[in-house]
Amino acid sequence: MARTLLNVPAKAARGEIIEIKTLIAHPMESGYRVGLNGAMIPRDIIDLFVCTYNGAEVFRATLSPAIAANPFITFSTVATESGTIEFRWTGDNGFSQTESVLIAVE
Repeated sequence: MARTLLNVPAKAARGEIIEIKTLIAHPMESGYRVGLNGAMIPRDIIDLFVCTYNGAEVFRATLSPAIAANPFITFSTVATESGTIEFRWTGDNGFSQTESVLIAVE
């Protein structure tokens, strides 16, 4: 399991625009580099990030080999109701990681 850092406000006012920041530890190997033994290093990237808010998708990013290791993603959404914000990263070699946080909307 990869290490993740999530920055989401615990509380927000209804209708407030909130900033969400995510970071996941992942090497993001492009598949274009040659290793010390002269062989190509196999591609190993996160290719999709999806964020849902109470089950409704609010943000999606398709990533490519050009993305740096440990991708940091920042985006905004509107606080509409209390609930769960879920983050899902998927990638090569069966990689999949899901995290979630609760937000209270007043």
